[in-house]
Amino acid sequence: MAMAISASALPCSLLMAALMLLASIVEVQGITRYYEFNVTMANVTRLCSTKSIVTVNGQFPGPELVAREGDRVVVRVNNHAQHNISLHWHGIRQLRTGWADGPAYITQCPIQTGQSYVYNYTITGQRGTLWWHAHISWLRATVYGPMAILPKLGVPYPFPAPYKEVPVIFGEWWQADTEVVIQQALQTGGGPNVSDAHTINGLPGPLYNCSAKDTYKLKVKPGKTYMLRLINAALNDELFFSIANHSLTVVEVDAVYVKPFTVDTLLIAPGQTTNVLLTAKPFYPAANYYMSAVTYSTTRPGTFDNTTVAGILEYEFPDAPAAAPSFNKALPLYKPTLPALNDTNFVGNFTAKLRSLATKQYPAAVPKTVDKRFFFTVGLGTHPCPANTTCQGPTNTTQFAASVNNVSFVLPTKALLHSHFTGLSSGVYEPDFPVAPLVPFNYTGTPPNNTNVASGTKLMVIPYGASVELVMQGTSILGIESHPLHLHGFNFFVVGQGYANYDPVNDPAKFNLVDPVERNTVGVPAGGWVAIRFLADNPGVWFMHCHLEVHTTWGLRMAWLVLDGSLPHQKLLPPPSDMPKC
Repeated sequence: MAMAISASALPCSLLMAALMLLASIVEVQGITRYYEFNVTMANVTRLCSTKSIVTVNGQFPGPELVAREGDRVVVRVNNHAQHNISLHWHGIRQLRTGWADGPAYITQCPIQTGQSYVYNYTITGQRGTLWWHAHISWLRATVYGPMAILPKLGVPYPFPAPYKEVPVIFGEWWQADTEVVIQQALQTGGGPNVSDAHTINGLPGPLYNCSAKDTYKLKVKPGKTYMLRLINAALNDELFFSIANHSLTVVEVDAVYVKPFTVDTLLIAPGQTTNVLLTAKPFYPAANYYMSAVTYSTTRPGTFDNTTVAGILEYEFPDAPAAAPSFNKALPLYKPTLPALNDTNFVGNFTAKLRSLATKQYPAAVPKTVDKRFFFTVGLGTHPCPANTTCQGPTNTTQFAASVNNVSFVLPTKALLHSHFTGLSSGVYEPDFPVAPLVPFNYTGTPPNNTNVASGTKLMVIPYGASVELVMQGTSILGIESHPLHLHGFNFFVVGQGYANYDPVNDPAKFNLVDPVERNTVGVPAGGWVAIRFLADNPGVWFMHCHLEVHTTWGLRMAWLVLDGSLPHQKLLPPPSDMPKC
C-alpha cells in the first residue's frame, strides 16, 4: 500500500528533488487530457440559407483538440443526433489501440443515437498537425476539427518558433443534405452532386452570394512569423492554396517535419495536413490580401466544385487603438494567381520537393529491405445495373464503382476488428485480398472493354514486423484522376512516384531510400503510380481508402490485417467494455 508523505515532512533539497523527478516523469509519460464531445444537430446559415447539420458541441468546424507528444487522450463521445456516428483521429498511430481508430464497421460499430463511447489512446512518437472527423457515410462534411500535437515540454521546433499558431481548415459547404446526396447517387448509379462552396474555417468568403460577412480574416502584425496549421477536410476536392504577395515555407506534412522549402502556392489533398510559416511584411503595407483555394481536378468528363474560397489577410495598423477594426475597404485588395485547375505538372513538382528531415533527432527510418511486395491498381470501374432497371452511370446499363485490384470493397455489418479478435470472422470477411491484379492490362492506356469490377470484403493478412513495399498504380478506366490514399494505423515513406505504368525493372533503381517524405495520406498521381514502404509494427485491422469520399463510397477501399507478434507489447490490447454494438 502506498504511503502518503506530506511536503512539510521533507527537507527542502529532498522536496525539490522529488518535484524534479515528478516533472521528469510527467514529461516522459505525458499527462491525460480529457475531452467531452457532444454530437448534436445545429442550425447554421451559409450562402443565404439555413440548414440543420451534425456538429460536435454545436460548433462548425468542431473544437480543437490540443495535446503533447506522449499524452494520453480520452474523448467521451455522446451521440444526441439522429444519425449513427463514429469519429476517427486521422493520422494517430493508435499503437495496439485499434479500438479507438474509429472507422465504422472496420474497427468499431457506430455509436447509435442516445449512446456513448470513450476513445482512449496515447500519442506515441508523434507531434504536429493532425485532425479528427466523422468516419461513417458522408457525415464528415460537417463533423471535423483540428488536432494540434505539441512537442514534449522543452523540445523546440526544428525551425524558428513562430509568434503565433493558427489552424486553417479547408472544407465544403453543401446546400443539400449530404446523406441524401449520396443515397440518391447510390440509387441511380450516377455521380453525386457536388458541393456549393469551399470554406476556410467553416466560412465561404466574399466570392459567394450573401457571404461577405462569412469571411475568415487572419490579422497579422508586421514582421511577425505565423505558423498556419493547414488541414484539408473537404469531402471530394484536392486544393491549391496561395496568399497574394506572400510566400509560404513548408515545414511539416501529416505531422512529420520536412526539409523546409518556400513556395507561392501549395497543394493539399483531402486528409492531408501541411504546416507552413508565413512571415508578415516588415512594415504596414496599406493593403489587404486574399488567401484563396481552388480545386485541382483532372476529371474529364465529370463535375466538381469549380468555385474559389477566399479569406483575407489583413495587417494591424501600428498606431490604431486596440478596439479599432483593422479591415479597411478603401485599401487595395490583392488576389493570388493560382494554377490551372488541371495543372498536374505543378502537382508533380510540388510533391517532389517534399523530403524528410533525416537528422539524428528526426531520422527517416525507411525500410531498406522488403519482406512483402504488393502491387495494387486503384481507380474507377462499373457494376452492371440491377435487372430490369436503368442506371445513370457511364451508360444506362451500368453504375459507377471503384476498386483496388478490381475488388470493390463491401462494408460488413459487423466490425472487422472485433470479428478478427474473437475469431468469429466466418461470413464477415475473407483473408485473401489479391497481392496483384488478377488480370493485368495497360493500366494507363486504352481501357479494357469490360470495365466491371468484382465485389467483396477481403483483407490482406501480413505478419507482425514485416517490412512492406506497396506500389499503387492509377488506372485510366473512366478517365485518369488523382487518388489521395490514406492508410490508418501507420505512417509510410513515399519512396517513388511517376507517370504512366510502373516499371518493376527500372523504376525501383530511382527510389529515394535516404530522405523520402513520411506521410499518412499520399496522392496516387493522375495517370501514374506511387511506391510506399512501411513497417507492419501495429497489430490490428487497418483501413486504407481513397480520401475522396465519393470514391470510398463506390468501393475504393480495403483493409490490412496485421497479426499479433510473439511478445506481449506486440499484441492487440483487448477491447474496452463500452465498445458499441452493431
